[in-house]
Amino acid sequence: MNTQYSKSEEKDISIEEKLRALFELQTVYSEADKIKILRGELPLEVQDLEDDIAGLKTRITNLEDEIKNLETSINNKKIAIKESQSSIAKYTEQQNNVRNNREYDSLSKEIEFQNLEIQLSEKRIKEFTAEMEEKKELIGTSTTDLSEREGDLESKKNELDEIISETKIEEEKMKAKSEKIEIFIEPRLLSAFKRIRKNARNGLAVVTIQRDACGGCFNKIPPQRQLDIASRKKIIVCEYCGRILVDDNISEINVEI
Repeated sequence: MNTQYSKSEEKDISIEEKLRALFELQTVYSEADKIKILRGELPLEVQDLEDDIAGLKTRITNLEDEIKNLETSINNKKIAIKESQSSIAKYTEQQNNVRNNREYDSLSKEIEFQNLEIQLSEKRIKEFTAEMEEKKELIGTSTTDLSEREGDLESKKNELDEIISETKIEEEKMKAKSEKIEIFIEPRLLSAFKRIRKNARNGLAVVTIQRDACGGCFNKIPPQRQLDIASRKKIIVCEYCGRILVDDNISEINVEI
């Protein structure tokens, strides 16, 4: 028996037809899942590498900004040293014209203070210079890491693009097929199907009975319940895992899309 999916039939379809549609939709989604499995962890690896690259670029930019600030601080300290040296020269000259020891001692203290300022500025310059060198080394390391990550990203993207290219036509067919079936299924039932599928570890929302057990969680199903499922008079879910149950013979029916 063939079932042609169309919007006009939505209100008139039987439970049996709904079950067939759900089973066919699950089959299409499972095929799409297989394509995603082919990609493996590549999409996540690509995303992780893109995040790493963005983080490294931000780090390098921040380090470069910090180096610029240190360079500014070093220049300011060099200017301060020149100002102190100028003050020392001025105070030394003034000492030659003092009128008493008190003025001489006062100028000596000023000279001593400026010499201390010079020493402090020179110390700061050394500290800033050392800090700059450390940050430059970090930039070098980060730049190397960035280059490696970008190389890895290009390789992973090429690999992923190749897989996507190989499966694109098949995916588009699956998408078109699933959209046709979804139109045939009432919104509330379709929503329940997608919710079950999302919560199922293997993406199976509709399963057949296998060896008298649920094909999803493998818990045993009582004989009378199996008969109810085979009659296709109502939608029955597994009391253990919540998946929609269909009889194994439903897979033998050809459903035309």
